[in-house]
Amino acid sequence: MLLAQLTSVDLAIVAIYILAATFLGVWFNRHQRDLSTYLVGDRDVGWWLVLVSIVATETSTVTFLSIPGLGFNREGGNLAFLQLAFGFVAGRILIAWFLLPQYLHGHFFSAYQLLKLRFSTAVQRTASSIFLLTRTVADGLRLYLAALLLEQCTGWDTASAALAIGGATMLYTYLGGMKAVIWTDLIQFVIYITGALFAAYFILGQVDGGLDGFMAVGQAHHKFDLIFLSTNFDERYTLWAGLIGGAFLTMASHGADQMMVQRYLCSRSLAGARTALVASGFVVLLQFLLFLLIGVGMFILWEQHTLTLPVGIKDDAVFGHFIVHFLPTGVVGLLIAAVLAASMASLASSLSSAASAFVSDFYRPMRPGRDEKHYLRVSRLMTCFWGLTRIGVALAAVSLVGNTSVVGQVLSVAGFTTGTILGLFLLGTAKRPVPSASALGGLVVGFLAVLCVWWLSDLAWPWYAPLGTVATVSVALFLDSLGIGHGSFADRSTQPSIDQSGPADAAATRQVDER
Repeated sequence: MLLAQLTSVDLAIVAIYILAATFLGVWFNRHQRDLSTYLVGDRDVGWWLVLVSIVATETSTVTFLSIPGLGFNREGGNLAFLQLAFGFVAGRILIAWFLLPQYLHGHFFSAYQLLKLRFSTAVQRTASSIFLLTRTVADGLRLYLAALLLEQCTGWDTASAALAIGGATMLYTYLGGMKAVIWTDLIQFVIYITGALFAAYFILGQVDGGLDGFMAVGQAHHKFDLIFLSTNFDERYTLWAGLIGGAFLTMASHGADQMMVQRYLCSRSLAGARTALVASGFVVLLQFLLFLLIGVGMFILWEQHTLTLPVGIKDDAVFGHFIVHFLPTGVVGLLIAAVLAASMASLASSLSSAASAFVSDFYRPMRPGRDEKHYLRVSRLMTCFWGLTRIGVALAAVSLVGNTSVVGQVLSVAGFTTGTILGLFLLGTAKRPVPSASALGGLVVGFLAVLCVWWLSDLAWPWYAPLGTVATVSVALFLDSLGIGHGSFADRSTQPSIDQSGPADAAATRQVDER
């Protein structure tokens, strides 16, 4: 891979961004009083800021680098990935009306406290453990992708680049907590959208024939093909896989995943959380379109022999190579900062949510009665711990990740387990939830079902989440019908519903405003 050293102007832009993010952490550090402030921003964040935070959190380096690679792909790249986004919108609408009210009627810090209320501590901790594990793997891969770009433009090795990005993100998350994360998300959103638009404008300006040339070459190579009606379950990007698999995946990732639920818990009201969640689906769809078109544009430049690439370059690395070798001074710095912004936004949210889940689901129930400053210290220590685990995964990925698209690997990891967790939440919303033993039995069978399919078949990963959800729910209901778990010590299904139970945390002093 060719190396391009950044100019002093580009380095200054990147340095200013990193310093600004760190300053925010220091600024919000002054206001950290207790867990409510540190983990959910005192539940006083406006809907528009929650919206931006949701979008910035799911727009990681994978979106910024790997999705353009899907559009660029010289062996059939097109806009088919957008079919998943259609399902993402549908799934968020369902979450907004069926799951959000349950989260915001209780004074939760973790999504999995809902499962404790409906089932048992065992179910809660099992779900939380799965979240902590899968987030570590998926976000470690995202960090690895960002390190690849930093390696190209600094000359550092991948390990040093991963340590630098991970360390800077840990610092401002450790200091400022959730409010620092959300306000930094806003800055990062503005930076990476501005950077992507600059890149798109520059690419279009380099295409022979301008917009007309762009459209002509793209159409000739079927780069704008969008809808694929194939019923082959081995194909990743079809309309059915997108609508059904995408809906289940986003219901799981945005309805049963602490990293997203934590944002809703910061909202001032249920109406605000709903608006932010539904609107985020449409914003993400437009983002996917922008990044795919950037990839198509790079393919056209390559086809017209304007863009030269090293032999054997991965599709995921093409946009990074284009940034550091073909963009003008100043724009390079902006784009490098944009990639770091996307990476750090997702990683910071992941660290905060992992710390929140560990303290709320494990440490605080096992060490009750301590003062708030104690729990605050533990939350900060866990922020650092989970940051180190993600850096470890990124370092392992250096030798394990081949030329497979990282976005596919990340979403595959998500679909592998989140569908089963979604099944637990759906079981918990029933008027009479099944016993805990039946729910855990369904979870285990659902996970094994996805594992067997992954191992023994070529089923495309968008179907993993629907399969895990259906298997978990079906088996749990079947076990319930056999009477398994009824009357067991762990059975919590007879507890009152959330609407009747009041705050989930005895230390809570106020309910979420439902204006």
